[in-house]
Amino acid sequence: MAKPIVAVVGRPNVGKSTLFNKLIGKRMSIVDDTPGVTRDRIYGEAEWCGHEMMLIDTGGIEHGTDDVILLGMRSQAELAIEMANVIIFVVDLKSGVTASDMDVASMLQKSGKPIVVCVNKCDRPGDVPLEFYEFYNLGLGDPVAVSSVHGHGTGDLLDEVVKYFPERTENGEEREIINVAVIGKPNAGKSSLINAVSGEERAIVSDIAGTTRDAIDTLIQNKHGTFNFTDTAGLRRKSKVEDKLEKYSVLRAQMAVERSDVCVILIDGKDGFTEQDSKVAGLALDQGKACIIAVNKWDIVEKDGKTMDAYRKSLMKDFSFMPFAPIIFISAKTGQRLDRLFELIKFVYEQNSMRISTGKLNDILAEATARVQPPTDKGKRLKIYYMTQASTKPPTFVCFCNRQELFHFSYQRYLENQIRATFGLEGTPVRFVIRERGDK
Repeated sequence: MAKPIVAVVGRPNVGKSTLFNKLIGKRMSIVDDTPGVTRDRIYGEAEWCGHEMMLIDTGGIEHGTDDVILLGMRSQAELAIEMANVIIFVVDLKSGVTASDMDVASMLQKSGKPIVVCVNKCDRPGDVPLEFYEFYNLGLGDPVAVSSVHGHGTGDLLDEVVKYFPERTENGEEREIINVAVIGKPNAGKSSLINAVSGEERAIVSDIAGTTRDAIDTLIQNKHGTFNFTDTAGLRRKSKVEDKLEKYSVLRAQMAVERSDVCVILIDGKDGFTEQDSKVAGLALDQGKACIIAVNKWDIVEKDGKTMDAYRKSLMKDFSFMPFAPIIFISAKTGQRLDRLFELIKFVYEQNSMRISTGKLNDILAEATARVQPPTDKGKRLKIYYMTQASTKPPTFVCFCNRQELFHFSYQRYLENQIRATFGLEGTPVRFVIRERGDK
Protein backbone atom coordinates (compact mmCIF):
# COMPACT_ATOMS: atom_id res chain seq x y z
CA MET A 1 0.00 0.00 0.00
CA ALA A 2 1.29 3.48 -0.87
CA LYS A 3 2.14 5.80 2.02
CA PRO A 4 -0.39 8.58 2.71
CA ILE A 5 0.74 11.95 1.35
CA VAL A 6 0.69 15.03 3.59
CA ALA A 7 1.20 18.45 1.96
CA VAL A 8 2.61 21.35 4.04
CA VAL A 9 1.22 24.59 2.57
CA GLY A 10 0.78 28.27 3.45
CA ARG A 11 1.86 31.75 2.45
CA PRO A 12 5.61 32.60 2.30
CA ASN A 13 7.76 32.79 5.43
CA VAL A 14 5.41 31.17 7.97
CA GLY A 15 7.94 28.39 8.73
CA LYS A 16 6.79 25.58 6.44
CA SER A 17 10.29 24.31 5.66
CA THR A 18 11.36 24.47 9.31
CA LEU A 19 8.30 22.40 10.27
CA PHE A 20 8.95 19.99 7.38
CA ASN A 21 12.56 19.43 8.50
CA LYS A 22 11.43 18.91 12.12
CA LEU A 23 8.81 16.31 11.14
CA ILE A 24 11.13 14.26 8.91
CA GLY A 25 14.00 14.55 11.38
CA LYS A 26 16.65 16.02 9.08
CA ARG A 27 17.52 19.22 7.20
CA MET A 28 16.27 18.51 3.69
CA SER A 29 14.60 21.81 2.79
CA ILE A 30 16.65 25.01 2.76
CA VAL A 31 15.59 27.34 5.58
CA ASP A 32 16.25 31.08 5.36
CA ASP A 33 14.48 34.33 6.25
CA THR A 34 14.27 35.24 2.54
CA PRO A 35 10.73 34.71 1.17
CA GLY A 36 10.52 32.28 -1.75
CA VAL A 37 13.50 30.09 -0.82
CA THR A 38 11.49 26.90 -1.37
CA ARG A 39 10.25 26.86 -4.97
CA ASP A 40 9.49 23.26 -5.91
CA ARG A 41 7.90 20.35 -4.08
CA ILE A 42 10.32 18.64 -1.65
CA TYR A 43 9.52 15.10 -0.48
CA GLY A 44 10.47 13.48 2.82
CA GLU A 45 9.36 10.44 4.80
CA ALA A 46 8.10 10.58 8.39
CA GLU A 47 6.64 8.12 10.90
CA TRP A 48 4.29 8.68 13.82
CA CYS A 49 2.89 5.99 16.15
CA GLY A 50 3.40 3.27 13.55
CA HIS A 51 1.94 5.37 10.71
CA GLU A 52 4.36 6.03 7.84
CA MET A 53 3.71 9.04 5.62
CA MET A 54 5.21 11.02 2.75
CA LEU A 55 5.47 14.75 3.52
CA ILE A 56 5.63 17.39 0.77
CA ASP A 57 7.12 20.82 1.48
CA THR A 58 5.87 23.50 -0.94
CA GLY A 59 6.74 27.06 -1.87
CA GLY A 60 4.69 29.90 -0.39
CA ILE A 61 1.34 30.57 -2.08
CA GLU A 62 1.08 34.17 -3.30
CA HIS A 63 -2.13 35.56 -4.77
CA GLY A 64 -2.31 38.42 -7.28
CA THR A 65 1.26 38.20 -8.59
CA ASP A 66 2.66 38.29 -12.15
CA ASP A 67 6.15 37.06 -11.20
CA VAL A 68 6.96 33.93 -13.24
CA ILE A 69 8.74 32.20 -10.33
CA LEU A 70 5.96 32.98 -7.82
CA LEU A 71 3.35 31.76 -10.29
CA GLY A 72 5.36 28.55 -10.69
CA MET A 73 5.56 28.14 -6.91
CA ARG A 74 1.79 28.49 -6.65
CA SER A 75 1.21 25.86 -9.36
CA GLN A 76 3.61 23.49 -7.56
CA ALA A 77 1.65 23.97 -4.31
CA GLU A 78 -1.63 23.32 -6.15
CA LEU A 79 -0.25 20.05 -7.54
CA ALA A 80 0.85 19.03 -4.04
CA ILE A 81 -2.67 19.78 -2.70
CA GLU A 82 -4.19 17.70 -5.48
CA MET A 83 -1.92 14.73 -4.65
CA ALA A 84 -2.30 14.94 -0.85
CA ASN A 85 -4.48 12.83 1.43
CA VAL A 86 -4.19 15.43 4.23
CA ILE A 87 -3.12 19.10 4.19
CA ILE A 88 -1.21 20.89 6.96
CA PHE A 89 -2.04 24.60 6.63
CA VAL A 90 0.75 26.58 8.34
CA VAL A 91 0.04 30.09 9.67
CA ASP A 92 2.13 32.54 11.73
CA LEU A 93 1.05 33.41 15.29
CA LYS A 94 3.07 36.65 15.26
CA SER A 95 1.44 37.95 12.06
CA GLY A 96 -2.11 36.95 12.97
CA VAL A 97 -4.69 36.14 10.31
CA THR A 98 -3.75 38.00 7.11
CA ALA A 99 -5.65 38.52 3.86
CA SER A 100 -3.26 36.01 2.24
CA ASP A 101 -4.13 33.43 4.89
CA MET A 102 -7.83 33.89 4.15
CA ASP A 103 -7.16 33.46 0.40
CA VAL A 104 -5.19 30.24 1.00
CA ALA A 105 -7.90 28.95 3.38
CA SER A 106 -10.55 29.56 0.71
CA MET A 107 -8.43 27.71 -1.87
CA LEU A 108 -7.93 24.74 0.49
CA GLN A 109 -11.64 24.49 1.32
CA LYS A 110 -12.42 24.13 -2.40
CA SER A 111 -10.02 21.15 -2.60
CA GLY A 112 -12.31 19.09 -0.36
CA LYS A 113 -9.27 17.55 1.40
CA PRO A 114 -8.94 17.17 5.22
CA ILE A 115 -7.13 20.25 6.60
CA VAL A 116 -5.21 20.61 9.88
CA VAL A 117 -4.40 24.23 10.81
CA CYS A 118 -0.92 24.56 12.32
CA VAL A 119 -0.36 27.85 14.19
CA ASN A 120 3.43 28.11 14.06
CA LYS A 121 5.85 30.15 16.21
CA CYS A 122 4.04 29.41 19.49
CA ASP A 123 7.49 29.29 21.05
CA ARG A 124 6.61 29.95 24.70
CA PRO A 125 5.67 26.84 26.71
CA GLY A 126 2.46 26.80 28.73
CA ASP A 127 -0.94 28.15 27.79
CA VAL A 128 -1.36 29.51 24.28
CA PRO A 129 -1.56 33.33 23.96
CA LEU A 130 -4.88 35.04 23.26
CA GLU A 131 -3.78 35.75 19.65
CA PHE A 132 -4.01 32.00 18.99
CA TYR A 133 -7.82 32.02 19.10
CA GLU A 134 -7.95 34.48 16.19
CA PHE A 135 -7.21 31.56 13.85
CA TYR A 136 -10.63 30.03 14.49
CA ASN A 137 -11.81 32.76 12.07
CA LEU A 138 -10.34 30.70 9.22
CA GLY A 139 -13.31 28.34 9.63
CA LEU A 140 -11.16 25.21 9.34
CA GLY A 141 -11.79 23.65 12.76
CA ASP A 142 -9.55 23.54 15.83
CA PRO A 143 -6.03 24.88 15.16
CA VAL A 144 -2.96 23.23 16.74
CA ALA A 145 -0.29 25.34 18.49
CA VAL A 146 3.22 24.39 17.30
CA SER A 147 6.78 25.64 17.59
CA SER A 148 8.60 24.22 14.56
CA VAL A 149 11.92 25.54 15.90
CA HIS A 150 11.67 23.80 19.31
CA GLY A 151 9.35 20.95 18.32
CA HIS A 152 6.60 21.84 20.80
CA GLY A 153 3.19 20.62 19.68
CA THR A 154 4.40 18.55 16.71
CA GLY A 155 3.09 15.39 18.36
CA ASP A 156 -0.38 16.91 18.75
CA LEU A 157 -0.21 18.04 15.12
CA LEU A 158 0.64 14.56 13.84
CA ASP A 159 -2.09 13.04 16.06
CA GLU A 160 -4.61 15.17 14.15
CA VAL A 161 -3.04 14.33 10.78
CA VAL A 162 -3.08 10.52 11.20
CA LYS A 163 -6.80 10.58 12.11
CA TYR A 164 -7.51 11.17 8.41
CA PHE A 165 -5.31 8.33 7.11
CA PRO A 166 -7.04 5.40 5.37
CA GLU A 167 -7.12 2.02 7.11
CA ARG A 168 -3.83 0.17 6.76
CA THR A 169 -3.66 -3.06 4.75
CA GLU A 170 -0.90 -5.63 4.24
CA ASN A 171 1.94 -4.25 2.14
CA GLY A 172 2.67 -5.98 -1.14
CA GLU A 173 6.15 -6.88 -2.33
CA GLU A 174 8.23 -3.74 -2.78
CA ARG A 175 10.24 -3.18 -5.95
CA GLU A 176 13.87 -2.16 -5.83
CA ILE A 177 14.23 1.60 -6.22
CA ILE A 178 17.12 3.00 -8.31
CA ASN A 179 18.16 6.48 -7.14
CA VAL A 180 19.09 8.71 -10.09
CA ALA A 181 20.69 12.16 -9.67
CA VAL A 182 20.43 14.50 -12.67
CA ILE A 183 23.44 16.84 -12.49
CA GLY A 184 24.97 19.48 -14.73
CA LYS A 185 25.69 23.15 -15.11
CA PRO A 186 22.81 25.70 -14.89
CA ASN A 187 20.25 25.77 -17.72
CA ALA A 188 21.28 22.41 -19.22
CA GLY A 189 17.64 21.29 -18.98
CA LYS A 190 17.68 19.19 -15.78
CA SER A 191 14.22 20.29 -14.60
CA SER A 192 12.79 19.87 -18.10
CA LEU A 193 14.13 16.30 -18.16
CA ILE A 194 12.50 15.51 -14.80
CA ASN A 195 9.18 16.90 -16.04
CA ALA A 196 9.48 14.88 -19.27
CA VAL A 197 10.22 11.52 -17.62
CA SER A 198 7.55 12.02 -14.94
CA GLY A 199 4.88 13.24 -17.36
CA GLU A 200 3.97 16.24 -15.17
CA GLU A 201 5.21 19.72 -14.25
CA ARG A 202 7.28 18.33 -11.40
CA ALA A 203 9.80 21.18 -11.24
CA ILE A 204 9.60 24.85 -12.17
CA VAL A 205 11.23 25.52 -15.54
CA SER A 206 12.37 28.95 -16.70
CA ASP A 207 15.22 30.51 -18.69
CA ILE A 208 16.47 32.14 -15.48
CA ALA A 209 19.63 30.31 -14.35
CA GLY A 210 19.36 29.14 -10.74
CA THR A 211 15.59 28.55 -10.71
CA THR A 212 16.04 25.15 -9.03
CA ARG A 213 17.44 25.47 -5.50
CA ASP A 214 16.55 22.31 -3.58
CA ALA A 215 17.29 18.72 -4.61
CA ILE A 216 13.82 17.55 -5.65
CA ASP A 217 12.81 13.87 -5.59
CA THR A 218 10.39 12.37 -8.11
CA LEU A 219 9.30 8.72 -7.87
CA ILE A 220 8.63 7.10 -11.26
CA GLN A 221 7.32 3.60 -11.95
CA ASN A 222 7.27 2.16 -15.47
CA LYS A 223 8.00 -1.03 -17.40
CA HIS A 224 11.73 -0.60 -16.71
CA GLY A 225 11.36 -0.53 -12.90
CA THR A 226 11.02 1.98 -10.06
CA PHE A 227 13.23 5.08 -10.15
CA ASN A 228 13.70 7.99 -7.76
CA PHE A 229 14.89 10.92 -9.90
CA THR A 230 16.53 13.83 -8.09
CA ASP A 231 16.61 17.21 -9.83
CA THR A 232 19.53 19.26 -8.54
CA ALA A 233 20.61 22.88 -8.69
CA GLY A 234 23.05 23.68 -11.50
CA LEU A 235 26.66 23.46 -10.32
CA ARG A 236 28.75 26.52 -11.15
CA ARG A 237 32.39 27.37 -10.49
CA LYS A 238 33.03 28.24 -6.82
CA SER A 239 34.18 31.73 -7.81
CA LYS A 240 30.71 32.33 -9.32
CA VAL A 241 28.80 31.15 -6.22
CA GLU A 242 28.31 34.24 -4.09
CA ASP A 243 24.68 34.01 -2.94
CA LYS A 244 24.24 32.27 0.43
CA LEU A 245 21.18 30.37 -0.81
CA GLU A 246 23.11 29.12 -3.84
CA LYS A 247 25.82 27.73 -1.54
CA TYR A 248 23.10 25.72 0.21
CA SER A 249 21.85 24.57 -3.20
CA VAL A 250 25.29 23.34 -4.28
CA LEU A 251 25.60 21.43 -1.00
CA ARG A 252 22.17 19.84 -1.64
CA ALA A 253 23.31 18.80 -5.14
CA GLN A 254 26.44 17.19 -3.70
CA MET A 255 24.32 15.34 -1.12
CA ALA A 256 22.02 14.15 -3.92
CA VAL A 257 25.03 12.66 -5.74
CA GLU A 258 26.14 10.91 -2.53
CA ARG A 259 22.80 9.14 -2.03
CA SER A 260 22.31 8.29 -5.72
CA ASP A 261 23.03 4.99 -7.48
CA VAL A 262 23.26 6.49 -10.99
CA CYS A 263 24.27 10.00 -12.09
CA VAL A 264 22.96 11.38 -15.37
CA ILE A 265 25.46 14.07 -16.40
CA LEU A 266 23.44 16.45 -18.55
CA ILE A 267 25.27 18.37 -21.31
CA ASP A 268 23.70 21.29 -23.15
CA GLY A 269 23.84 20.07 -26.77
CA LYS A 270 23.67 23.63 -28.12
CA ASP A 271 26.53 25.00 -25.97
CA GLY A 272 28.66 21.85 -26.16
CA PHE A 273 31.23 20.65 -23.62
CA THR A 274 32.57 23.13 -21.05
CA GLU A 275 35.17 22.87 -18.30
CA GLN A 276 32.36 22.94 -15.74
CA ASP A 277 30.88 19.75 -17.25
CA SER A 278 34.11 17.88 -16.49
CA LYS A 279 34.06 19.13 -12.88
CA VAL A 280 30.45 18.01 -12.45
CA ALA A 281 31.37 14.59 -13.87
CA GLY A 282 34.38 14.44 -11.54
CA LEU A 283 32.04 14.83 -8.57
CA ALA A 284 30.14 11.67 -9.61
CA LEU A 285 33.36 9.81 -10.43
CA ASP A 286 34.91 10.57 -7.03
CA GLN A 287 31.82 9.10 -5.35
CA GLY A 288 32.11 5.90 -7.43
CA LYS A 289 28.68 6.30 -9.02
CA ALA A 290 27.44 4.69 -12.22
CA CYS A 291 27.43 7.45 -14.86
CA ILE A 292 25.64 8.29 -18.10
CA ILE A 293 26.54 11.30 -20.26
CA ALA A 294 23.29 12.64 -21.74
CA VAL A 295 23.46 15.33 -24.42
CA ASN A 296 20.20 17.31 -24.10
CA LYS A 297 18.50 19.70 -26.58
CA TRP A 298 19.51 17.46 -29.49
CA ASP A 299 16.35 18.57 -31.31
CA ILE A 300 17.71 22.11 -31.82
CA VAL A 301 21.25 21.11 -32.87
CA GLU A 302 21.91 21.58 -36.58
CA LYS A 303 23.03 18.21 -37.86
CA ASP A 304 23.63 15.94 -40.82
CA GLY A 305 24.39 12.22 -41.09
CA LYS A 306 27.83 12.60 -39.48
CA THR A 307 27.06 15.09 -36.67
CA MET A 308 26.30 12.52 -33.94
CA ASP A 309 29.44 10.45 -34.57
CA ALA A 310 31.63 13.57 -34.61
CA TYR A 311 29.97 14.87 -31.40
CA ARG A 312 30.44 11.48 -29.71
CA LYS A 313 34.15 11.31 -30.63
CA SER A 314 34.64 14.85 -29.33
CA LEU A 315 32.93 14.00 -26.02
CA MET A 316 34.96 10.80 -25.62
CA LYS A 317 38.07 12.96 -25.87
CA ASP A 318 36.68 15.55 -23.42
CA PHE A 319 35.66 12.82 -20.95
CA SER A 320 38.81 10.74 -21.42
CA PHE A 321 39.04 10.40 -17.62
CA MET A 322 35.83 8.31 -17.62
CA PRO A 323 35.86 6.33 -20.89
CA PHE A 324 33.45 3.75 -19.42
CA ALA A 325 30.47 6.17 -19.39
CA PRO A 326 27.95 5.60 -22.22
CA ILE A 327 26.83 8.65 -24.23
CA ILE A 328 23.20 9.20 -25.27
CA PHE A 329 21.65 12.05 -27.28
CA ILE A 330 18.22 13.09 -25.97
CA SER A 331 15.64 15.88 -26.04
CA ALA A 332 13.64 16.58 -22.89
CA LYS A 333 11.37 18.83 -24.95
CA THR A 334 10.36 16.24 -27.58
CA GLY A 335 10.94 13.07 -25.52
CA GLN A 336 13.54 11.78 -27.99
CA ARG A 337 15.29 8.60 -26.68
CA LEU A 338 13.92 8.97 -23.11
CA ASP A 339 12.82 5.33 -23.20
CA ARG A 340 16.38 4.35 -24.11
CA LEU A 341 17.62 6.51 -21.21
CA PHE A 342 15.64 4.37 -18.74
CA GLU A 343 17.15 1.21 -20.26
CA LEU A 344 20.66 2.67 -19.87
CA ILE A 345 20.03 3.72 -16.26
CA LYS A 346 18.93 0.20 -15.32
CA PHE A 347 21.87 -1.33 -17.23
CA VAL A 348 24.63 0.80 -15.65
CA TYR A 349 23.03 0.31 -12.20
CA GLU A 350 23.33 -3.47 -12.66
CA GLN A 351 26.94 -3.05 -13.85
CA ASN A 352 27.75 -0.90 -10.80
CA SER A 353 26.24 -3.61 -8.55
CA MET A 354 27.96 -6.56 -10.30
CA ARG A 355 29.80 -9.13 -8.19
CA ILE A 356 32.42 -11.40 -9.78
CA SER A 357 33.51 -14.65 -8.13
CA THR A 358 37.10 -14.97 -6.90
CA GLY A 359 37.63 -18.02 -9.12
CA LYS A 360 36.70 -16.17 -12.31
CA LEU A 361 38.80 -13.15 -11.30
CA ASN A 362 41.90 -15.28 -10.79
CA ASP A 363 41.39 -17.02 -14.13
CA ILE A 364 41.47 -13.55 -15.75
CA LEU A 365 44.52 -12.62 -13.63
CA ALA A 366 46.44 -15.74 -14.75
CA GLU A 367 45.70 -15.05 -18.44
CA ALA A 368 46.58 -11.35 -18.12
CA THR A 369 49.92 -11.92 -16.34
CA ALA A 370 50.87 -14.64 -18.86
CA ARG A 371 50.12 -12.26 -21.75
CA VAL A 372 51.91 -9.22 -20.26
CA GLN A 373 54.52 -9.83 -17.59
CA PRO A 374 54.20 -7.75 -14.38
CA PRO A 375 56.75 -4.91 -14.11
CA THR A 376 60.20 -5.23 -12.56
CA ASP A 377 62.49 -2.78 -10.78
CA LYS A 378 66.16 -3.38 -9.91
CA GLY A 379 65.85 -7.10 -10.49
CA LYS A 380 62.69 -7.45 -8.40
CA ARG A 381 59.54 -8.56 -10.24
CA LEU A 382 56.00 -7.88 -9.11
CA LYS A 383 54.18 -11.05 -8.11
CA ILE A 384 50.38 -10.93 -7.84
CA TYR A 385 49.25 -13.84 -5.69
CA TYR A 386 45.49 -13.50 -6.09
CA MET A 387 42.65 -11.06 -6.56
CA THR A 388 39.20 -10.86 -4.95
CA GLN A 389 36.25 -8.48 -5.10
CA ALA A 390 35.77 -6.66 -1.81
CA SER A 391 32.61 -4.65 -2.55
CA THR A 392 30.19 -3.29 -5.14
CA LYS A 393 28.92 0.24 -5.99
CA PRO A 394 31.54 0.65 -7.40
CA PRO A 395 33.15 -2.77 -8.02
CA THR A 396 36.29 -2.77 -5.84
CA PHE A 397 39.01 -5.39 -6.27
CA VAL A 398 41.75 -6.24 -3.76
CA CYS A 399 45.06 -7.51 -5.19
CA PHE A 400 47.57 -9.26 -2.92
CA CYS A 401 51.17 -8.97 -4.10
CA ASN A 402 54.79 -9.19 -2.92
CA ARG A 403 55.72 -5.48 -3.20
CA GLN A 404 53.14 -2.70 -3.39
CA GLU A 405 55.48 -0.09 -4.90
CA LEU A 406 56.03 -2.30 -7.97
CA PHE A 407 52.31 -2.32 -8.79
CA HIS A 408 52.39 0.65 -11.19
CA PHE A 409 49.23 2.51 -12.14
CA SER A 410 49.73 1.50 -15.77
CA TYR A 411 49.56 -2.19 -14.84
CA GLN A 412 46.43 -1.58 -12.76
CA ARG A 413 44.86 0.02 -15.84
CA TYR A 414 45.89 -3.01 -17.91
CA LEU A 415 44.22 -5.40 -15.46
CA GLU A 416 41.11 -3.18 -15.35
CA ASN A 417 40.87 -3.32 -19.15
CA GLN A 418 41.13 -7.13 -19.08
CA ILE A 419 38.34 -7.36 -16.50
CA ARG A 420 36.15 -4.95 -18.47
CA ALA A 421 36.78 -6.87 -21.71
CA THR A 422 35.46 -10.05 -20.05
CA PHE A 423 32.68 -8.82 -17.76
CA GLY A 424 31.68 -5.47 -19.28
CA LEU A 425 31.33 -3.17 -16.25
CA GLU A 426 30.09 -0.47 -18.62
CA GLY A 427 29.03 2.81 -17.06
CA THR A 428 30.75 2.22 -13.72
CA PRO A 429 34.16 3.16 -12.34
CA VAL A 430 36.36 0.33 -11.03
CA ARG A 431 38.64 0.63 -8.02
CA PHE A 432 41.71 -1.36 -6.99
CA VAL A 433 43.13 -1.82 -3.50
CA ILE A 434 46.73 -3.09 -3.44
CA ARG A 435 47.87 -5.10 -0.43
CA GLU A 436 51.19 -6.75 0.35
CA ARG A 437 51.03 -10.33 1.66
CA GLY A 438 50.76 -10.18 5.44
CA ASP A 439 48.87 -6.85 5.46
CA LYS A 440 45.68 -6.85 7.51
